[in-house]
Amino acid sequence: MSSKNGKPNGQSFDLSQTELKKLLKKVPSDIQFYINHLEKQVKNLAEIGLSLSKEKDMNVLLENILLEAKRITNADGGTLYMKTDDNRLRFEIMMTDSLKFHMGGTSGQDIPFYPVKLYEDDGKPNKHMISAYVGLTGETVNIPDAYKAKGFDFSGTKAFDEKTGYRSKSFLTVPLKNHEDEIIGVVQLLNAKDKKTDESIPFSTEVQDIVEALSSQAAVAITNKNLIRDLEILFESFIKLIASAIDAKSPYTGGHCSRVPEITMMLAEAVNESKNEHFKDIHFTDKQMYELKIAAWLHDCGKVATPEYVVDKATKLETIYDRVHTVSTRFEVLKRDQEIKFLKQQLKVEKDSSLSELETKNALKDIRKKYREKITQMDDDLDFVKTTNVGGEFMSGDKKDRVKKIANYRWKDNGESKNFLSDDEVKNLCIAKGTLTAEERKIINDHIVHTIDMLQQLPYPNHLKNVPEFAGGHHEKLDGTGYPMGLTKDEMSIQAKAMAIADVFEALTARDRPYKEGKALSMAMRIMGFMKNDAHVDPFLFELFVKEKIYLKYAEKYLTKEQLDMD
Repeated sequence: MSSKNGKPNGQSFDLSQTELKKLLKKVPSDIQFYINHLEKQVKNLAEIGLSLSKEKDMNVLLENILLEAKRITNADGGTLYMKTDDNRLRFEIMMTDSLKFHMGGTSGQDIPFYPVKLYEDDGKPNKHMISAYVGLTGETVNIPDAYKAKGFDFSGTKAFDEKTGYRSKSFLTVPLKNHEDEIIGVVQLLNAKDKKTDESIPFSTEVQDIVEALSSQAAVAITNKNLIRDLEILFESFIKLIASAIDAKSPYTGGHCSRVPEITMMLAEAVNESKNEHFKDIHFTDKQMYELKIAAWLHDCGKVATPEYVVDKATKLETIYDRVHTVSTRFEVLKRDQEIKFLKQQLKVEKDSSLSELETKNALKDIRKKYREKITQMDDDLDFVKTTNVGGEFMSGDKKDRVKKIANYRWKDNGESKNFLSDDEVKNLCIAKGTLTAEERKIINDHIVHTIDMLQQLPYPNHLKNVPEFAGGHHEKLDGTGYPMGLTKDEMSIQAKAMAIADVFEALTARDRPYKEGKALSMAMRIMGFMKNDAHVDPFLFELFVKEKIYLKYAEKYLTKEQLDMD
């Protein structure tokens, strides 16, 4: 009943007041419950986003996205597609819990289905398939019951149901859009389940909103992962380009740039797997292994600044050309002069009427003997110079003395009498080891200085900040006699020590050096054993190098059969 003025009478007013108070008392709790629910959902989404952003493995990342979408919606099944460059949706993961069905992702089982075409063969958009429609339009499609839906082709779904006895009902198909609003994939969820009855139910508007928010986060995480991958590929390609440039500049060192990383990483992996007490507190993470690999690839990048005539100096007398050929020509001049001298002496004796026939005969015999001895000596000296010019591991003092003796021969160059060998030629022929003078050796050694200078100029991310130190330390020695900084064992990182072993072993066994042949495996290991004893390489790493037969694994791949003389 109401009063005349339209207001409730006293009884009605008192009842309405009571109800209103009850309502007003209940509203705050409902609002608070709703707020708490929203906060929980936001927090969950934030945690999911953080988790997705941290995942580095793409297969795991994609699978986690689908699993989270299934968990939020309590869906029985789901499929995740990724858009390809040729406008298709590639199946990445498929799973249906009730059928115990799991393909793609981390399952190890390939998905045998062809990608879904976004466009038909005639160029028309493929809008009759839900996944393609969503991939084209970017619109979410929420279907309560596939068997009652119109506008989409569910013939494949029905055929699957008939074959398996399954009942596909509710579908929620959501686009994966990145931060630039580009569609990069599609998430499709199947059969939302009532938590109490386990019956298939439609996907609610609320869970649709949450899945759309999740999809946006997921798309950003996928895009970031792809960007990181693309940047890493670009970075590694650039590094290999530098190695290729060195290779093109000098065929003698190009292979070195690619082989040292392989030995280095084999040794680093052995450290990770080692049970040796010395390595118990050392374990390289994936990031540290990647950092070491990059450093190994870049360890000789400074050689781009090293002159070719030094890098390619195959013989002691080589500059732009091998000057041994010039020396050979000088010997021919000496032999010519000696021949002229011999002929003049012979003619003089023959014309000397004061000599008896026997005296003439003996004089000519003596002249011929001396001539042959001179020629033989010159030929022997030339062979000696040619042999010395090749270079080697050791040049004895008596050989150096012989070079200086040959240098004092006199010959005429355009009528000017000169020493047979110049001071520079003597200096080069007397090189004790290899083919480089001390000055040239310094130029070669300075490549590591250039390497460090070049690498220190790059703006590294945090996980690559040690690249200059690792790459720049591979010529250091434990006893402090290395270069360029003369570091001792306590000042060297284990990564630099590992790279030092790799660098030495590769150099000893390499078959493409201009000044020497690649050593047999046994000789290379013997030399490295001496280096270990002399505190030039790390003894613990070298013992691991030997114990795990890293030397043999590498040798079987890169050395010749002739070099493989031990196991």
